[in-house]
Amino acid sequence: MATHTDLSNLIWEIANLLRGPYRPPQYERVMLPLVVLRRFDCVLADTKEAVVAEAKRREGSKIQGDALDSKLNQVAGHRFHNRAPYDFRKLLGDPDNINQHLQTYINGFSANVRKIFEYFEFTAEIERMHEAGILFLIVKEIAGVDLHPNKVKNDQMGLLFENLIRRFNELANETAGDHFTPREVITLMVDLLFIEDDALFQQSAAVKTMLDPACGTGGMLAEAQSYMRSHGAAAKLYVYGQDYNKRAFATAASDMLMKQVDHNGHGENIQFGDTFTDDKFEGHKFDYFIANPPFGVDWKKQQKDIVAEHERGKSGRFHAGLPRVNDGSLLFLQHMISKFEDVDPANNKHGSRAAIVFSGSPLFTGGAGGGESNIRKWIIEEDMLEAIIALPEQMFYNTGIGTYIWIVTNRKAKARKGKIQLVDARDTWIPMRRSQGDKRRKIGEGPALPGDDRTDEPDQIADIVRRYGQFVQGEQSKIFDNDDFGYTRVTVERPLRLRYQMTVEDKARFLDAAPHLLDDIQAIDKELGREPLMDWNAASKAIERILKQRGSKWRAADEKLFRSVFTTKDAGAEKVRKGKGFEPDPDLRDFENIPLKVDIEAFFAREVLPHVPDAWMDRSKDKVGYEINFNRHFYKFTPPRPLALIDAELKEAEEEILRLLREVTE
Repeated sequence: MATHTDLSNLIWEIANLLRGPYRPPQYERVMLPLVVLRRFDCVLADTKEAVVAEAKRREGSKIQGDALDSKLNQVAGHRFHNRAPYDFRKLLGDPDNINQHLQTYINGFSANVRKIFEYFEFTAEIERMHEAGILFLIVKEIAGVDLHPNKVKNDQMGLLFENLIRRFNELANETAGDHFTPREVITLMVDLLFIEDDALFQQSAAVKTMLDPACGTGGMLAEAQSYMRSHGAAAKLYVYGQDYNKRAFATAASDMLMKQVDHNGHGENIQFGDTFTDDKFEGHKFDYFIANPPFGVDWKKQQKDIVAEHERGKSGRFHAGLPRVNDGSLLFLQHMISKFEDVDPANNKHGSRAAIVFSGSPLFTGGAGGGESNIRKWIIEEDMLEAIIALPEQMFYNTGIGTYIWIVTNRKAKARKGKIQLVDARDTWIPMRRSQGDKRRKIGEGPALPGDDRTDEPDQIADIVRRYGQFVQGEQSKIFDNDDFGYTRVTVERPLRLRYQMTVEDKARFLDAAPHLLDDIQAIDKELGREPLMDWNAASKAIERILKQRGSKWRAADEKLFRSVFTTKDAGAEKVRKGKGFEPDPDLRDFENIPLKVDIEAFFAREVLPHVPDAWMDRSKDKVGYEINFNRHFYKFTPPRPLALIDAELKEAEEEILRLLREVTE
């Protein structure tokens, strides 16, 4: 039985026949829909004649539209059918008109498949290939690829789709990671999601649902279903997804149709649309969530709608906060949490669990009071962040940066309540036999299964899951209280100190801006003189008295201008009073991030006052923030090498340089 890699290589050879009319980055436009079409053709082959006969028998009857689709689906034995008098073999019988017959064949599908091919935008490609004289050749070659379910199981088909998409996107220099995630990362995420639920899955009446709001080609959902099958689960898992990439959506929707996935009342399993602005599963709750949203996704185009939903408060999906406009990762997480099931075991509601892949940015970006920090604050204070697993670098196809799996849930186990686990798996990897884009490393998946195209590997996925499941303090697993990641951002003020002095130059400058105050300025100049005064408090009182005696009333703007012109900051001057305290100097303002577990007053007395005795805290400006600094918690000190060793190496290098110079000069 051919592996998905064998099939991918075969289809890749066929794709190369497009060269000329198509550039390699454009191959995807043709090959992906053709592979899907061929898979549908093979899946329906066993009942094709019966469907065509039934469709002909019902011509002219009152049953049409959705009702007819339903009847013909029953005959086909699938949730889709094709009633056209063609299949791939018959399409080859009339080479001159194959473009018309191929379009007729596609139009013969049930409405759900026709919709998928609209998103593939395949009609234009049919005509383009026909005009270039290569359509018959391409269809003939694809017809020779046997994708019957007896030969290519659903799991292999899903891997084939992913393999092709990755290769197509590498050619186009696009972000293949936007469409799918490495298989071993998905396996790890699924294992972490289901780690405590095996007993629940053995209940035959259990019905569970899963949503991927950035599903791409559906690889994550497929892996979750595979887990259920491989663990002999009696429960049913219905999977749903949404994506805004047309071809990725069409591929995922095709895959779900072929897998006979039921709806379970949530509408079509895979929906097309922007998750941020067009929630296709509005009002629905799910038991599990899994996602790898694009890293650093920009939401400027959707900003108006997202801000409006944020302003709805808790009735909106994004009430906790809005991240920076150039990174919407945490919007996806809020979207998922908004669909968490309640915890109510009496009514068979056991809450929800989510696994989502992020870059390092959502861990710490944004200060206290900012959007990202407020989102982290909400998630942690609601006790929903269960764990974060740091993955190795160079794991993804489109980026070599470090990535993290967040496990978020509203049904923590008793031992985990009020706790957050950090797992360091950054050194748990093996090198790829052959790099794929930026992906040069992978997490070992264990012994190869029959029919798999890989060699035996260490079972590093199991190692990470075990590390997570044991929930103990160790070198690569650390347990924290929720508030260990919180801090109070305290504003530290120091007094403004002003020296007053009227000089000829400053006097002229002031009168240029306020000539109407000439007489008042002359009076002030005469009484206070030209010598510097180190106490602005006393000087301002004297000025008030002078103006009162003259019956003058200055506008606030004039008073502000006077102070700005005739005073200068001076560390030796007296502190400027304001009310019962002192006026702060904005230039000396500072901030302290004080951990929530630390007494703020004691910290201030111990860490601040010894250095700046005149400082005080403005507690009215306190802000609570949360950040997760992974490196700080797993930092390993590496002692510097002995100086003697360094000196020896330098001496050796010098001698080598001298030797080389001698060879040149002698």
